[in-house]
Amino acid sequence: MPEATTPVPEIRIVKDGPYLVSGNIPLAQATIGTNADGESVRWDWGDCYPTEASYALCRCGHSAQKPFCDGSHLKAGFDGTETASRKPYRDEAKVIVGPTMILTDVESLCAFARFCDPNGQVWSLVGETDNAEARRDFVRQTCDCPSGRLVAWDNATGKAIEPHYEPSIGLVEDPAQNCSGPLWLRGGIAVIGADDFRYEVRNRVTLCRCGASSNKPFCDGTHAAIKFKDGL
Repeated sequence: MPEATTPVPEIRIVKDGPYLVSGNIPLAQATIGTNADGESVRWDWGDCYPTEASYALCRCGHSAQKPFCDGSHLKAGFDGTETASRKPYRDEAKVIVGPTMILTDVESLCAFARFCDPNGQVWSLVGETDNAEARRDFVRQTCDCPSGRLVAWDNATGKAIEPHYEPSIGLVEDPAQNCSGPLWLRGGIAVIGADDFRYEVRNRVTLCRCGASSNKPFCDGTHAAIKFKDGL
């Protein structure tokens, strides 16, 4: 008998419609945890949904059955046109070189999670990476960036430092900003556009679920400005 194949985790974007998720990808709430100063310092994982082989997630922000699609995009006249750059991450990234580490940064991918801010911000910390404590903070804060806007690289090896994730999706909640955030894709989930374009597969990606991003399908932080709430 032929060997059973493992389903490939992927998300297909429906034109002006939802995200079609397949490959048995777990789905759970991921809340941005803060310290006494209100700074983003940790991820708190909450309720998990039963893992299903496939499901459709709301992309327009109007579904009454969030996080799942209920067809509301049709009544809302949702325009889901994909406007994000289709160039590879490294081709877009600004590069900041420190003594032992490098920071790459694609600002258009910012999901406004603010893990970059503590300890004087990562853009300053990269210049202090010859100090063990500063280097530790720098790596932790860049790796906590859900969108992958920020990536830390080791000067000696030339390799990116990335946390290990199994394919999974987090429904971001941001109590400090009193809003719900994007879909946090982890572990190399393929994203396929409505025209069948395959976006670069990355370890960390955030997709818009408020419907208002100007960088679709990716989050651009607009959910915080409009105080999007999923009601979960």
